[in-house]
Order: sequence, then structure tokens, then C-alpha cells
Amino acid sequence: MATIMPKSELVRKAVAYVQEHLKEHPANLRRLLDQAGMRFNLSPKEAEMLNNFFKQSESDH
Repeated sequence: MATIMPKSELVRKAVAYVQEHLKEHPANLRRLLDQAGMRFNLSPKEAEMLNNFFKQSESDH
């Protein structure tokens, strides 16, 4: 599976955070995305990039 690399370093860290916590709580993707947005102080555009990254990942499975 090819991984799309987000442009922003904050988004990269947020992706890593969500992926790490998703292993423990796979049903909580929406909550994890919201937490990552707040934790890494993502702009609305960055939060959208994060959401799109995981939306793309879900459709690949």
C-alpha cells in the first residue's frame, strides 16, 4: 500500500498519533482525529488533510 505523505510536519505528527492510538481503539477514529487536531493545533486546512488521509486509508482497505 502506498502511503501519502502529508506536507505539514504537524500533520505528519498528527497522523502518527492517530495511527498509534487507532491500534488500541479502532472504533474511535472520529474522536482521535478531533483530539489530534486539538493536540497539534491544526488549522482547518490541516485538519481536513488529516481527515482526508484517513478517509483514503479506509477506502484502500
